[in-house]
Amino acid sequence: MIEVGNVLVHEDIIRNEFVCNLSKCKGACCIEGNAGAPLMDNETEILLEIYQDVKPFLSEEGIKAIESQGAFIKDIEGDWTTTCVDGDKECAFVTWENGIAKCGIEKAHEKGALKVDWKKPLSCHLYPIRVTYYPGFDVLHYDRWSICSDACSLGEKLKVPIYKFVKDPLIRAYGKEWYEQLEKAVNAL
Repeated sequence: MIEVGNVLVHEDIIRNEFVCNLSKCKGACCIEGNAGAPLMDNETEILLEIYQDVKPFLSEEGIKAIESQGAFIKDIEGDWTTTCVDGDKECAFVTWENGIAKCGIEKAHEKGALKVDWKKPLSCHLYPIRVTYYPGFDVLHYDRWSICSDACSLGEKLKVPIYKFVKDPLIRAYGKEWYEQLEKAVNAL
């Protein structure tokens, strides 16, 4: 682990390479799994605030799921997650573009339709990094998932380490100075 401020960064994030390859995976991370995207407490309020702006970008199934269950639910561990279609299928905020699952929230953001400057839930933006929050510090780890094998191959081909692939979301989460400290720590290795 590398310590940067009050964040512990697993070395796999530095040593492994990753670049999303949507043409191969078709956005599988938005439609696979057994729960929606993990949400921070403040993100539930944001989802409520932006829902009407995001709604035109969503599928009928997603809208039905949100309007019957809400924009977010508690998972079996008691954590907030985005609602899924049919309980455990795709995230209700998915939009489809040429057979590829994309984030409807991100689409609304790109089109300038949101009242707030919010691209998507931080857990989605940071992927393949997952964060474990503890009182006083966070731990960042690499979430390996077989559906991302093409992203690993593309990352290796392009020689892009995970921490560089998720530079913008890391800066969103921890700030530019923190990211610069991470780069210094990596270079010191």
